[in-house]
Amino acid sequence: MKYLLLTTLLLISLISTTKAQNKPAYQLFKNNGKTANYNKMIKDLADSDMVFFGEYHYNPIAHWMQLEVSKSLFNIKKDSLFFGAEMLESGNQLVLNEYLSGLYPESKMIPEMTQMWGNYQTDYRPLVEFAKTNNLRFIATNIPRRYAAMFNKKGMDALKELSPEALALIGPDLEKYFDPTVKAYAEMADKMGGHVPPNMLNIQTAQAAKDATMAHFSLKNFKKGDLLLHFEGSYHSNYEQGIIWWIQKIQPGLTLKSITTVSQSEWSKMTKEEKNTIANYILVVADNMTQTKS
Repeated sequence: MKYLLLTTLLLISLISTTKAQNKPAYQLFKNNGKTANYNKMIKDLADSDMVFFGEYHYNPIAHWMQLEVSKSLFNIKKDSLFFGAEMLESGNQLVLNEYLSGLYPESKMIPEMTQMWGNYQTDYRPLVEFAKTNNLRFIATNIPRRYAAMFNKKGMDALKELSPEALALIGPDLEKYFDPTVKAYAEMADKMGGHVPPNMLNIQTAQAAKDATMAHFSLKNFKKGDLLLHFEGSYHSNYEQGIIWWIQKIQPGLTLKSITTVSQSEWSKMTKEEKNTIANYILVVADNMTQTKS
Protein backbone atom coordinates (compact mmCIF):
# COMPACT_ATOMS: atom_id res chain seq x y z
CA MET A 1 0.00 0.00 0.00
CA LYS A 2 2.84 2.36 0.93
CA TYR A 3 4.59 1.51 -2.35
CA LEU A 4 1.39 2.25 -4.28
CA LEU A 5 1.00 5.62 -2.56
CA LEU A 6 4.59 6.61 -3.33
CA THR A 7 4.17 5.57 -6.97
CA THR A 8 0.98 7.60 -7.27
CA LEU A 9 2.65 10.67 -5.78
CA LEU A 10 5.58 10.29 -8.16
CA LEU A 11 3.27 10.08 -11.17
CA ILE A 12 1.38 13.19 -10.06
CA SER A 13 4.68 15.02 -9.65
CA LEU A 14 5.85 13.98 -13.12
CA ILE A 15 2.56 15.05 -14.72
CA SER A 16 2.70 18.42 -12.97
CA THR A 17 6.29 18.95 -14.08
CA THR A 18 5.45 18.03 -17.67
CA LYS A 19 2.56 20.47 -17.74
CA ALA A 20 4.79 23.21 -16.40
CA GLN A 21 7.38 22.46 -19.07
CA ASN A 22 4.70 22.78 -21.75
CA LYS A 23 4.09 26.46 -20.88
CA PRO A 24 7.26 28.13 -22.16
CA ALA A 25 7.57 31.89 -21.89
CA TYR A 26 9.05 32.02 -25.37
CA GLN A 27 10.15 29.99 -28.37
CA LEU A 28 12.90 30.87 -30.84
CA PHE A 29 12.51 30.03 -34.51
CA LYS A 30 14.48 30.39 -37.73
CA ASN A 31 12.71 31.84 -40.74
CA ASN A 32 12.21 28.35 -42.15
CA GLY A 33 9.84 27.67 -39.28
CA LYS A 34 12.20 25.34 -37.45
CA THR A 35 13.35 25.81 -33.88
CA ALA A 36 16.51 27.91 -33.62
CA ASN A 37 19.49 26.97 -31.48
CA TYR A 38 20.49 30.05 -29.48
CA ASN A 39 24.26 29.52 -29.73
CA LYS A 40 24.10 28.89 -33.47
CA MET A 41 21.99 32.01 -33.86
CA ILE A 42 24.58 34.09 -32.01
CA LYS A 43 27.38 32.74 -34.17
CA ASP A 44 25.37 33.61 -37.28
CA LEU A 45 24.50 37.11 -36.04
CA ALA A 46 28.13 37.80 -35.13
CA ASP A 47 29.01 37.22 -38.78
CA SER A 48 27.14 40.38 -39.80
CA ASP A 49 27.63 44.11 -40.10
CA MET A 50 24.37 45.07 -38.43
CA VAL A 51 21.68 43.21 -36.48
CA PHE A 52 18.24 44.71 -35.93
CA PHE A 53 16.27 43.45 -32.94
CA GLY A 54 12.60 44.28 -33.36
CA GLU A 55 10.77 44.30 -30.05
CA TYR A 56 7.37 44.71 -28.50
CA HIS A 57 8.08 47.81 -26.45
CA TYR A 58 6.60 46.53 -23.17
CA ASN A 59 7.36 42.83 -23.42
CA PRO A 60 9.81 41.70 -20.69
CA ILE A 61 10.91 38.57 -22.58
CA ALA A 62 11.98 40.66 -25.58
CA HIS A 63 13.99 42.97 -23.32
CA TRP A 64 15.57 40.07 -21.45
CA MET A 65 16.56 38.48 -24.76
CA GLN A 66 18.03 41.77 -25.99
CA LEU A 67 20.36 41.87 -23.01
CA GLU A 68 21.31 38.21 -23.38
CA VAL A 69 22.07 38.67 -27.08
CA SER A 70 24.14 41.74 -26.20
CA LYS A 71 26.22 39.75 -23.72
CA SER A 72 26.68 36.84 -26.13
CA LEU A 73 27.73 39.05 -29.04
CA PHE A 74 30.12 40.96 -26.78
CA ASN A 75 31.84 37.69 -25.89
CA ILE A 76 32.63 37.28 -29.58
CA LYS A 77 33.06 40.81 -30.90
CA LYS A 78 34.40 42.62 -27.81
CA ASP A 79 34.80 46.36 -28.46
CA SER A 80 33.83 45.97 -32.11
CA LEU A 81 30.25 45.74 -30.86
CA PHE A 82 28.21 48.90 -30.48
CA PHE A 83 24.54 49.65 -29.91
CA GLY A 84 21.84 51.86 -31.38
CA ALA A 85 18.28 52.46 -30.26
CA GLU A 86 15.02 53.95 -31.47
CA MET A 87 14.25 54.83 -27.85
CA LEU A 88 16.91 57.55 -27.67
CA GLU A 89 16.77 60.68 -29.82
CA SER A 90 19.72 61.94 -31.84
CA GLY A 91 19.70 65.25 -29.99
CA ASN A 92 20.63 63.41 -26.80
CA GLN A 93 23.89 61.94 -28.10
CA LEU A 94 26.20 64.42 -26.39
CA VAL A 95 24.62 63.85 -22.98
CA LEU A 96 24.63 60.09 -23.51
CA ASN A 97 28.30 60.10 -24.54
CA GLU A 98 29.26 62.15 -21.51
CA TYR A 99 27.42 59.76 -19.19
CA LEU A 100 28.98 56.70 -20.81
CA SER A 101 32.39 58.33 -20.36
CA GLY A 102 31.76 58.68 -16.63
CA LEU A 103 31.70 62.48 -16.51
CA TYR A 104 28.72 62.52 -14.15
CA PRO A 105 26.27 60.12 -12.48
CA GLU A 106 22.98 58.89 -13.88
CA SER A 107 21.10 61.29 -11.62
CA LYS A 108 22.59 64.14 -13.66
CA MET A 109 22.12 62.44 -17.02
CA ILE A 110 18.41 61.54 -16.80
CA PRO A 111 17.05 65.12 -16.38
CA GLU A 112 19.08 66.26 -19.39
CA MET A 113 17.62 63.62 -21.75
CA THR A 114 14.61 64.78 -23.77
CA GLN A 115 11.61 62.53 -24.32
CA MET A 116 12.98 59.69 -22.18
CA TRP A 117 10.66 56.69 -22.48
CA GLY A 118 8.64 55.80 -19.40
CA ASN A 119 9.98 52.24 -19.33
CA TYR A 120 13.64 53.28 -19.58
CA GLN A 121 14.53 52.13 -16.07
CA THR A 122 13.17 48.61 -16.47
CA ASP A 123 13.77 47.91 -20.16
CA TYR A 124 16.55 50.06 -21.64
CA ARG A 125 18.71 51.09 -18.72
CA PRO A 126 20.21 47.55 -18.46
CA LEU A 127 21.41 47.88 -22.08
CA VAL A 128 22.90 51.34 -21.55
CA GLU A 129 24.58 50.20 -18.33
CA PHE A 130 26.00 47.13 -20.09
CA ALA A 131 27.51 49.45 -22.70
CA LYS A 132 28.89 51.74 -19.99
CA THR A 133 30.43 48.89 -17.99
CA ASN A 134 32.17 47.51 -21.06
CA ASN A 135 33.18 50.85 -22.65
CA LEU A 136 30.97 50.29 -25.70
CA ARG A 137 29.37 52.96 -27.84
CA PHE A 138 25.62 53.50 -27.64
CA ILE A 139 24.04 55.59 -30.41
CA ALA A 140 20.84 57.57 -30.00
CA THR A 141 19.49 57.06 -33.52
CA ASN A 142 15.91 58.34 -33.60
CA ILE A 143 14.68 61.69 -34.88
CA PRO A 144 13.71 64.17 -32.14
CA ARG A 145 9.98 63.82 -31.59
CA ARG A 146 9.31 67.51 -32.17
CA TYR A 147 10.59 67.21 -35.74
CA ALA A 148 8.60 64.06 -36.44
CA ALA A 149 5.53 66.02 -35.35
CA MET A 150 6.42 68.75 -37.85
CA PHE A 151 6.57 66.21 -40.67
CA ASN A 152 3.21 64.86 -39.55
CA LYS A 153 1.76 68.37 -39.90
CA LYS A 154 3.65 69.80 -42.86
CA GLY A 155 5.21 66.89 -44.73
CA MET A 156 8.47 67.51 -46.58
CA ASP A 157 7.90 71.26 -46.34
CA ALA A 158 9.12 70.98 -42.74
CA LEU A 159 12.66 70.62 -44.08
CA LYS A 160 12.51 74.15 -45.48
CA GLU A 161 11.76 75.66 -42.08
CA LEU A 162 14.46 73.96 -40.01
CA SER A 163 17.90 75.35 -39.21
CA PRO A 164 21.13 73.60 -40.26
CA GLU A 165 21.55 72.56 -36.61
CA ALA A 166 18.13 70.93 -36.63
CA LEU A 167 18.68 69.25 -40.00
CA ALA A 168 21.87 67.68 -38.63
CA LEU A 169 19.64 65.63 -36.30
CA ILE A 170 17.55 64.22 -39.17
CA GLY A 171 18.50 61.67 -41.81
CA PRO A 172 19.69 63.71 -44.84
CA ASP A 173 18.45 61.12 -47.35
CA LEU A 174 14.76 61.45 -46.47
CA GLU A 175 13.68 63.61 -49.39
CA LYS A 176 15.90 61.75 -51.88
CA TYR A 177 14.58 58.24 -51.27
CA PHE A 178 11.17 58.55 -49.63
CA ASP A 179 8.58 56.46 -51.47
CA PRO A 180 5.03 56.18 -50.06
CA THR A 181 4.37 53.08 -52.19
CA VAL A 182 7.02 51.03 -50.34
CA LYS A 183 5.44 48.21 -48.32
CA ALA A 184 5.99 49.70 -44.84
CA TYR A 185 4.38 53.03 -45.71
CA ALA A 186 1.73 51.80 -48.15
CA GLU A 187 0.43 49.42 -45.47
CA MET A 188 -0.15 52.36 -43.15
CA ALA A 189 -2.79 53.64 -45.57
CA ASP A 190 -4.12 50.18 -46.42
CA LYS A 191 -4.85 49.41 -42.77
CA MET A 192 -7.12 52.46 -42.58
CA GLY A 193 -9.42 51.00 -45.19
CA GLY A 194 -11.86 53.63 -46.41
CA HIS A 195 -10.90 56.06 -43.66
CA VAL A 196 -7.61 57.38 -45.02
CA PRO A 197 -7.12 60.90 -43.61
CA PRO A 198 -6.32 63.78 -45.96
CA ASN A 199 -2.85 64.16 -44.40
CA MET A 200 -1.93 60.50 -44.99
CA LEU A 201 1.15 61.44 -47.00
CA ASN A 202 2.38 63.56 -44.09
CA ILE A 203 1.83 60.66 -41.69
CA GLN A 204 3.84 58.38 -43.97
CA THR A 205 6.56 61.02 -44.26
CA ALA A 206 6.82 61.29 -40.47
CA GLN A 207 7.21 57.52 -40.19
CA ALA A 208 9.82 57.51 -42.94
CA ALA A 209 11.68 60.33 -41.19
CA LYS A 210 12.14 58.07 -38.17
CA ASP A 211 13.40 55.16 -40.28
CA ALA A 212 15.67 57.33 -42.42
CA THR A 213 17.18 59.00 -39.36
CA MET A 214 17.81 55.70 -37.56
CA ALA A 215 19.44 54.35 -40.72
CA HIS A 216 21.57 57.48 -41.11
CA PHE A 217 23.00 57.42 -37.59
CA SER A 218 23.52 53.68 -37.75
CA LEU A 219 25.66 54.14 -40.85
CA LYS A 220 27.37 57.31 -39.65
CA ASN A 221 28.78 55.45 -36.66
CA PHE A 222 29.65 52.22 -38.47
CA LYS A 223 33.03 51.24 -39.86
CA LYS A 224 34.19 48.00 -41.44
CA GLY A 225 34.72 45.32 -38.79
CA ASP A 226 32.07 46.74 -36.45
CA LEU A 227 28.88 44.98 -35.43
CA LEU A 228 25.88 47.18 -34.69
CA LEU A 229 23.12 45.72 -32.54
CA HIS A 230 20.14 48.03 -32.94
CA PHE A 231 16.95 47.98 -30.87
CA GLU A 232 13.65 49.16 -32.36
CA GLY A 233 9.97 48.39 -32.49
CA SER A 234 9.50 45.38 -34.75
CA TYR A 235 7.53 47.44 -37.29
CA HIS A 236 10.72 49.36 -38.08
CA SER A 237 12.58 46.27 -39.32
CA ASN A 238 10.10 43.49 -40.19
CA TYR A 239 10.18 42.17 -43.77
CA GLU A 240 13.43 44.12 -44.45
CA GLN A 241 11.40 47.31 -44.35
CA GLY A 242 11.84 50.49 -42.33
CA ILE A 243 15.43 51.00 -41.19
CA ILE A 244 16.74 48.04 -43.18
CA TRP A 245 15.16 49.35 -46.41
CA TRP A 246 16.79 52.73 -45.88
CA ILE A 247 20.22 51.28 -45.17
CA GLN A 248 20.04 49.19 -48.32
CA LYS A 249 19.17 52.34 -50.27
CA ILE A 250 21.84 54.55 -48.72
CA GLN A 251 24.71 52.04 -48.50
CA PRO A 252 23.96 48.74 -50.22
CA GLY A 253 26.20 45.74 -49.73
CA LEU A 254 26.23 45.44 -45.95
CA THR A 255 25.29 42.15 -44.27
CA LEU A 256 22.11 42.89 -42.36
CA LYS A 257 20.26 40.40 -40.15
CA SER A 258 17.25 40.70 -37.93
CA ILE A 259 15.33 39.28 -35.01
CA THR A 260 11.67 40.06 -34.52
CA THR A 261 9.15 39.55 -31.76
CA VAL A 262 5.66 38.14 -32.37
CA SER A 263 2.99 36.76 -30.09
CA GLN A 264 2.04 33.09 -30.15
CA SER A 265 -1.38 33.87 -31.61
CA GLU A 266 0.17 35.97 -34.39
CA TRP A 267 2.71 33.26 -35.18
CA SER A 268 0.02 30.61 -35.50
CA LYS A 269 -1.85 32.75 -38.06
CA MET A 270 1.13 33.69 -40.20
CA THR A 271 1.53 32.10 -43.62
CA LYS A 272 4.66 30.17 -44.54
CA GLU A 273 5.75 33.06 -46.75
CA GLU A 274 5.32 35.55 -43.91
CA LYS A 275 7.37 33.37 -41.57
CA ASN A 276 10.07 33.04 -44.22
CA THR A 277 10.38 36.78 -44.80
CA ILE A 278 9.57 38.62 -41.56
CA ALA A 279 13.09 38.25 -40.09
CA ASN A 280 16.04 35.86 -39.85
CA TYR A 281 14.99 34.81 -36.35
CA ILE A 282 11.64 35.04 -34.63
CA LEU A 283 11.11 35.35 -30.89
CA VAL A 284 7.61 34.03 -30.20
CA VAL A 285 6.27 35.19 -26.84
CA ALA A 286 3.24 34.11 -24.83
CA ASP A 287 0.09 36.15 -25.46
CA ASN A 288 -0.61 36.67 -21.77
CA MET A 289 2.89 37.80 -20.81
CA THR A 290 2.92 40.52 -18.16
CA GLN A 291 3.76 43.90 -19.67
CA THR A 292 6.19 46.47 -18.30
CA LYS A 293 4.85 49.95 -17.55
CA SER A 294 5.13 52.86 -19.95
